[in-house]
Amino acid sequence: MSFSVNTNTGAQVALQYLNATQGQLDMTQSRINSGLKVASAKDDGAIYAIAQNQRGSVAGYQSVISSLNNGSSAIDVALSAGQSISDLLIQLKQKALAAADPSIDTASRQALNANFTALRDQISTIVKNAVFNNFNLVDGSTTKVQALASSDGARRITTQAQNMSLSGSIVTITKTASISTQAKASALIATVQASLTNVNSALAKLSSGAAKFSIQANFTQKLADTLTAGIGNLVDANMAQESARLQSLQVKQQLGVQALSIANQAPQTILSLFGR
Repeated sequence: MSFSVNTNTGAQVALQYLNATQGQLDMTQSRINSGLKVASAKDDGAIYAIAQNQRGSVAGYQSVISSLNNGSSAIDVALSAGQSISDLLIQLKQKALAAADPSIDTASRQALNANFTALRDQISTIVKNAVFNNFNLVDGSTTKVQALASSDGARRITTQAQNMSLSGSIVTITKTASISTQAKASALIATVQASLTNVNSALAKLSSGAAKFSIQANFTQKLADTLTAGIGNLVDANMAQESARLQSLQVKQQLGVQALSIANQAPQTILSLFGR
């Protein structure tokens, strides 16, 4: 061993180890602060790239879920409107049957006709106001509602609209239908019944569409959750391990500082050679 005031090999070695320990300590503290063992491409480029691709898929599936929820809401509004129309048709049938009774007088039939007309017009009001997010599935303004079904936008899920407007193919009652006479009332009974049957059939179709959207939304959410868990397995730090590593490195750092301090005192022994 040589004695030199210019070169302190022991101090250099101690400093190298202390710098290495400090680097490991900084990495551990970063993992504890962020909760991630791979927070950037610098940590592990390959794992980071895989995680980023999966994050892109998860973000896409969140958009899919939002699209499906919007579609489901539009269908739910249409279902509510259809159920109300079905209830109104039952009342219209009741009024038509009552007005077809030959034993009632003209005044009673006119009163029934006034009720019938009000209920008939209420169907148009319901149809007009069954709107969600600019979609109306019961007024004939659109033929279907579509939603995203895949994160790349390539696949869609569709439900057909059901036009329940008056004078249509489902509700065949005309906008001017009345039961002001016994003959008109008798003729309308079959029409109202046919419309009621058609509306209930349309409700069944809308209900199937709603179930389809709901199933797809649930599946997409589960898929997004699975991918999120997979990302966590790739990049999340094990906090128990990091806690133990932190304590170990802190002790190692303190020992490194002491070793460097001892090594820095070595040149002081040279002074004794010169009687100092």
